[in-house]
Amino acid sequence: MTATTTPSAELDSERADLLAELAAARSALTKTVRGLGDQQAGERPTVSALCLGGLIKHVAAIEEGWLRFALEGPSALRFDLPDGVTWADLAAGTAREIPQWAIDNQNNFQMLPGDTLAGILQRYEEVAARSEEIITTVPDLSATHPLPEAPWNEPGAAHSVRRVLMHVIAETAQHAGHADLIRESLDGQKST
Repeated sequence: MTATTTPSAELDSERADLLAELAAARSALTKTVRGLGDQQAGERPTVSALCLGGLIKHVAAIEEGWLRFALEGPSALRFDLPDGVTWADLAAGTAREIPQWAIDNQNNFQMLPGDTLAGILQRYEEVAARSEEIITTVPDLSATHPLPEAPWNEPGAAHSVRRVLMHVIAETAQHAGHADLIRESLDGQKST
């Protein structure tokens, strides 16, 4: 994965700064898998269920979803529940049916059969390229969309494109820290 993005000279300084921070966070995350094979990228050396390949899959999915939200609004991040299933059922593990978005989210934290580290990194590069395109072309970073209904979103809350980008940067940096600990647990190597 490209470690940094070189913002175009035509970008305003805010967009250039956001892109640079996102590139730095991505680089910190992807450095944690340098020199690893598929098996090591799927290992869970800590009490957590997290693995390096799964963290990168998760961050790519989160970035893709949030940048789609920045363009399309709440319809891009839907958390619909099956008929007769409540949020309490889902939280308690007693839901008679699990929504596909929840299954997909769980799968994004794992290396599934057929996943390869090279494929995961390629997908992340594709997501990053699309994000950069969106960030450089969206007309207004202050454009705001209401958040979709979900128990973790404050009712009536909204996010601007700018806030979405800050959230993606924070999420990527947080998981880069998790990944660094996992890598060190695997083989003693540090990404920094």
